[in-house]
This record gives sequence, C-alpha cells and structure tokens, in this order.
Amino acid sequence: MKDNLVDQIVSEVMRKQANGTMETRASSFSGACGLTEFVGTAIGSTIGLVIANVDPQLHELMGTDKKYRSIGILGARTGAGPHIFAADEAVKATNSEILSIELPRDTMGGGGHGSLIIFGAEDVSDVRRAVEVALSEVERTMGDVYGSPAGHLEFQYTARASYALNKAFGAPLGKSFGITVGSPAAIGVVIADVAAKAAVIEPVGYCSPSKGTSFSNEVIFTFAGDSGAVRQAVIAAREVGLQLLATLDPAEIKSTTVPYI
Repeated sequence: MKDNLVDQIVSEVMRKQANGTMETRASSFSGACGLTEFVGTAIGSTIGLVIANVDPQLHELMGTDKKYRSIGILGARTGAGPHIFAADEAVKATNSEILSIELPRDTMGGGGHGSLIIFGAEDVSDVRRAVEVALSEVERTMGDVYGSPAGHLEFQYTARASYALNKAFGAPLGKSFGITVGSPAAIGVVIADVAAKAAVIEPVGYCSPSKGTSFSNEVIFTFAGDSGAVRQAVIAAREVGLQLLATLDPAEIKSTTVPYI
C-alpha cells in the first residue's frame, strides 16, 4: 500500500510538470466557476476576469478609449506592487494595453493596499491572455513580500520596465526598476534611505501615508538605473527591513512564496 501511494504521488508530480510551469501556477489557485467572465484566481485574494464587450454606457463612465471594447480585470485584496509588476510582464507578453491602475486601501485589514488593474484590447482573447499571464506571475512577484501581524515589507525588481510600471509609478520605459515598501511607515523611511545609499540609482518616486498612497501606513520608494545597481539597492533595503520588522514581532518573518531577487 505504501509503495502504491508513493507511485501515485510521483505520477501526479510528473503530470503537473508535463502541463508546464505557467499553467500549473495559474490553475493552482483556480476556483470552480462556469461564468465566461471568470479567468482564475491567485494568492492575495486575487481574481482575474474579462468582459468581452463592455456596455457603451459603462465604457463612457469609466473614461476609457472606446476602441478597447474588451477589458481584462485583475483585482486583489492584498498586494499592489506584486500585481503591478505581474501586469507589467503581461503587457510585455500580449497585445494589450493598461487602461488604469488603482490602489485601494485594503490588505484585508493590514497596513497597505489592494489593487484594481484594467487591461484593454480590441479582441477579448488578448485581454484574457493578459490576465492569465498576470495571474501566473503573481506567485513569483509575491516572493519578496514579507508580512507579520506587526507590518509588512515588499521588494520588487525588473530588468526592463514596461507600460504598467510606467503608468503606476512613472518608471522610465525600458530601464531597470525597483521598489521598496515598508509598513509601519517608519520602517519604510529607513529602508528607502538604505536603498538610496547602497548604489548609484535614479530616484523616481516617494509615497508616504498622506502623499501618494490611499492613506496607508507605509512608505513606498521607487527608483531606476543600471540593472546591477537597482538589484543591489533592493537587496540592501531588504536586509535592513527584515531586521527592523523582526523587532516588532518575535515570530520568524518568512517570504510569502519564494524570493526571486
């Protein structure tokens, strides 16, 4: 019986590997839903949806270009940076555009944001694919998000910023781009300073509770520059941030998934 159980487990693992990494990631959080609008779900109470043909009246109220009759929707209760970086990868990989990015005050009671990201395209297949790519990327981009009851830390990096990061943070297109987030906001101020001092970078933005956030208890620092310098700045900030957050909670602070930076 024991041997049979082992064989079953091995067979299941091999089956999942054969389906491909991206498909496995996307389906691992997919709930059962027969609606055509539903694409899938992901970590962070994230849901992906599409509307094949937006009602003209709603289209007008949303203020989006009417040529994008199909829209993809990525929404989450927890995670802003991870979802924006995931959406950035989706735009690079598909024939879609970013129509809007909003960061609601949320984190399911925590100190940060949720997210609402709208993709647009003339063909529903393009926005559906964009949402699928974004959902599959969220597991990776959550890798350098660290949380505890006392607060959270978030670090993101990309070698080449695209239109989602440009729209959300003003990231220079095509340049390496990084972000540090610290909650409570006091920690965010310190790790922003650490990042700025760690390497030669180009500061892009600084958001605090009353400036640039939805009054969330966090500080967000964004920067661009040479790939190696941006990575160095992010890593230095991460090392200090983890030490500071640990002083507020005796429990071990772990990555949400698997660190990627």
